[in-house]
Amino acid sequence: MNVARHLQRHQMLQSMKVLKVGAVAVGTSGSISSVSTYKFRDLTIEELKDVHKAFPNFTYSMDAYTFKDGSRKDLLKVTGTIPMKFQGNKYNIPICLWILDSHPFAPPLCFLQPTENMGIRVGKHIDAQGRIYLPYLQNWSHPKSTVVSLTREMVAMFEEDLPVYSLSAADVARQRELLSYIAQVTDGVSKVEVNSSGRGKVTVIGGGDLALSCLLAISAKGSADKLVLLDISDGSTKGGGAVDLEAFPIPNVQLSKDLVSTAGSKLVIVTVNAWSSGQSYLGVLQSNVDLLRSIVPSVSYHSPGCVLLIASQPVEVMTYVAWKLSGLHHMQVIGIGCNLDTGRFQHFLRNLTSSDGNNGGQEAWIIGEQGENKVSAWSDTESTNSNLSPKLYPRIFQEQLSSRAMEMLKGKGQRSWSVGLSVADLTDTILQNKQKTHSVSSLCRGVLGVQQEVFLSLPCVLGSRGVIGIAPILPDDQVSESLQKSAVSIHDLQQQLRL
Repeated sequence: MNVARHLQRHQMLQSMKVLKVGAVAVGTSGSISSVSTYKFRDLTIEELKDVHKAFPNFTYSMDAYTFKDGSRKDLLKVTGTIPMKFQGNKYNIPICLWILDSHPFAPPLCFLQPTENMGIRVGKHIDAQGRIYLPYLQNWSHPKSTVVSLTREMVAMFEEDLPVYSLSAADVARQRELLSYIAQVTDGVSKVEVNSSGRGKVTVIGGGDLALSCLLAISAKGSADKLVLLDISDGSTKGGGAVDLEAFPIPNVQLSKDLVSTAGSKLVIVTVNAWSSGQSYLGVLQSNVDLLRSIVPSVSYHSPGCVLLIASQPVEVMTYVAWKLSGLHHMQVIGIGCNLDTGRFQHFLRNLTSSDGNNGGQEAWIIGEQGENKVSAWSDTESTNSNLSPKLYPRIFQEQLSSRAMEMLKGKGQRSWSVGLSVADLTDTILQNKQKTHSVSSLCRGVLGVQQEVFLSLPCVLGSRGVIGIAPILPDDQVSESLQKSAVSIHDLQQQLRL
């Protein structure tokens, strides 16, 4: 009996091509394609075991997926039929799910997979290429969201509005052309869009005043060929910027709620915040971490070559969180840091030194932790071969200038419009590859005696791929001590967060 059961189980596994622990069985030959490249491999495997239990007819394979920017990646492809009833009749609807390598923190890409005699019924949740859009996907959040629950949500939607219909013999030929098209371009975009490099595309994520301010400032500067506002708000976001943009649309600006719309971005700006008066400070930070977890892995997947610019607060901690969640190189992930304060600081210094005919503000920076702990610093112009000699301003004069300029900075807040202008400034430098120096939040470990893995504002040379280098700063014990204290405090805070 035991042998018979063993053979029966073996035949079942082979015929159904089921998921094995740590791998995916592909085809009846039993060849194995590893999913070891997945960032959260064990979580993905455990969830797919649950999927197999709920839908044993599903098959699993590794296949190449084509994104809007033309890039391709091997992903786990889940195909099968889901049973449903419509007007008393039973149907098996064929679907295809592409599991991203950032799963389960990013939702699957979902498609209908109609046969040659099926037509796609385009509707609110399905486009002409069979791409499935559901609120469940937009609100995806691990561990609450699962593939099994998603599939059941599809069933509920399909039972309200049947997604396919039977084609007449005359329509079958046209359907073959459509299916061939879908097979070539799995993301539901035209061949022209797939071959496009997506040069100059910028995505701003958020639905409030800060997001709209960034969007309008970037648009006014004319740096980007295309702008996308990804509105992930629930409609209650203070300011209602996305709603205003719907009422008063701007040319070359796309409003979307689908993370796939970020694909091919050169720069992605994250402005979201989950502030709540009823939470502790640590609780608010954790809410922001959870919010970024639902966004960042998918963004980095769709635009692996992008620069990720974080404007969420506190910017040092959120930039670190975004870096950890993205899997991108640390040079690609920066925070807005002290760029705004530095711009103001340099402006004040230029005014204070204009009488001597020298551009005194160009080599001075606000660095460190955004807020009360920020400090002023001067570039080591001898190290950078600058035309401005540090001997032009003796140390005592530098301190006096910095003190006066810092006093002028007091009372200057971080209002949305001001931050938007600062973000547009950074955007222009990055997209145009100007290799200009900005004070932005960058990985600071090993700089000025900082030992912790934290992000602090430093004068960074920026280009199209993010941080190119860090400009040398004149040695100053007070500056080093301030950054080291901030690093310890920020690191202690980061250790309390659940990533």
